[in-house]
Amino acid sequence: MTNPDTPRPPATLVDRASKLATSTLANALDASGLHNNVIVHIKAVAPGFHFAGPAVTVKETVGAHGDFLSDDFRVGAMIDAASQGDIIAVDCAGAEVSTWGGMASLAAKLKGVAGLLVDGGVRDLEEMIEFDFPVFARHMLPTTGRLRLKVEEINVPVVIDGVTVSPGDIIVADGTGAVCLPTLRAEEVLDVAEKLDRDDRAAVEDLRAGLTFTEAMAKYKGI
Repeated sequence: MTNPDTPRPPATLVDRASKLATSTLANALDASGLHNNVIVHIKAVAPGFHFAGPAVTVKETVGAHGDFLSDDFRVGAMIDAASQGDIIAVDCAGAEVSTWGGMASLAAKLKGVAGLLVDGGVRDLEEMIEFDFPVFARHMLPTTGRLRLKVEEINVPVVIDGVTVSPGDIIVADGTGAVCLPTLRAEEVLDVAEKLDRDDRAAVEDLRAGLTFTEAMAKYKGI
């Protein structure tokens, strides 16, 4: 069931975003004046992972082992807050501890969650691959976040690698990286990105037909 606390963009916008590369979207963000919406330091934990969907945001606090209770970890609450097609986006301030592992990946996959983006750590890479659950994170490491992390809030604006992500913003991630499309500007950015994508495809055909790269760059300004 859809969580009423999570605003969501129209499904048509998410579908359009899912068909575009992050490089194309980054160019469109630049053209739209949204220069700071590229998530630079968080990457796919395994080749082939990609997703697009509205963000369910999570704010965490990190401390030393024993600073928090086991009940503060609340990974289940993150999954409970997400619906089919959502992206769980976790602000863990870049902490070198794991907030997510293999069993959480399976539970989220079975619920239909589209993926996870963590400004922090995750673990159990082999299980993530086995369960085919797309994860993007700053760190892959075995150290548990239990007793070290506390989930403070869900569905509030967070900061992921310097990028402000609000609930419902569209997150797109692929092998190159990740971007955030603010809900109120998403359609505008997608209009530009789709034009750039058409130019890219036309440029490919022109290159195959004998156009030089210099000529293609002059003809198609966005490549």
